[in-house]
Amino acid sequence: MTDLLALTAALVDIPSVSHDERAITDHLEALLAPVPWLDVSRVGENLVARTSLGRDRRLLLAGHTDTVPSNGNQSARVEGDVLWGLGSADMKGGVAVIAELARTVDEPAVDVSYVFYECEEIDSEFNGIERLFRERPDLLAGDAAVLAEPTGARVEAGCQGTMRVEVTMTGERAHSARSWLGRNAVHRLAPVLTALAGYQGRRVTIDACDFREGLQGVLVSGGVAANVVPDRAVLTLNHRFAPDRTPEQAEAHIRAVVGEVDEFRVADMAPAAPPALGHPLLTSLLAATGAPPRAKLGWTDVARFAAHGVPATNYGPGDPSVAHAAGERVERSELETVFAVLRHLLDDPAPETAG
Repeated sequence: MTDLLALTAALVDIPSVSHDERAITDHLEALLAPVPWLDVSRVGENLVARTSLGRDRRLLLAGHTDTVPSNGNQSARVEGDVLWGLGSADMKGGVAVIAELARTVDEPAVDVSYVFYECEEIDSEFNGIERLFRERPDLLAGDAAVLAEPTGARVEAGCQGTMRVEVTMTGERAHSARSWLGRNAVHRLAPVLTALAGYQGRRVTIDACDFREGLQGVLVSGGVAANVVPDRAVLTLNHRFAPDRTPEQAEAHIRAVVGEVDEFRVADMAPAAPPALGHPLLTSLLAATGAPPRAKLGWTDVARFAAHGVPATNYGPGDPSVAHAAGERVERSELETVFAVLRHLLDDPAPETAG
């Protein structure tokens, strides 16, 4: 087997910030196109390598190839059994594991689709999984899916929904030396900010997975000059909501928290997905890890698969708490553990009637 830490380091050294995935997709295509048991298809910067062995079931193993912008960590650095660098955890470690499985497992007991896709880290309109479902849904047909998101080599089931909302307060401009002649839009955000500062998110347990909601102010803009009372201020909120809430319920909850505002706009939304570990293939995956599941507190493309009727879960190498951080890293032991568990799943999946 290839050194998975070295393979991940090679991927980290290929820059692939969202919208710039061509080089890494070229690299993966060159690696997998010669493999005789794979049919390789490319749609933009999305690559799908599929076996066609006539098995009764098909499993999808998926990973996104894009990263967030660098934070002084754009190059791979290996120290002992730890790899540091942008995307090492989120999620080039998982991509490396999937690519090595595709390259080495010639007779899996289920047919497998290995999916490498673009633009997961940015607005949903650019998402590669969504593009494939729209343009080539046949490439994503399957009975279940595993996303190699960073989970610390533990199954993290389902995912929370995410909603980005902009709330706006308006006012009236005036010279700051005569501020009583104006109305300060920035100051009018104070009640909203106070409500957010005291916010306590719900904790919800679904199928033994504990979800924890959050509502944060993440961006503030307003003002025209240092000596002018501002007449417009915009606060951007991000709400993470548990799978027992619909997007409509999540929006209603935000409205109740922020109270009366001049403008309220949902800028982006991705729905939640409940745990789907009852599917035989995913039950078998969980059993192979030997550990109980956890809730995925972030949003992942598990929700997209769920929306298209494909049960999915998250399982991959890397600590999710260091994703997007300057100290992002992945350990050799987690890469090898995830590879071994997924290899076992491909070699010895649950019987079709298992539940």
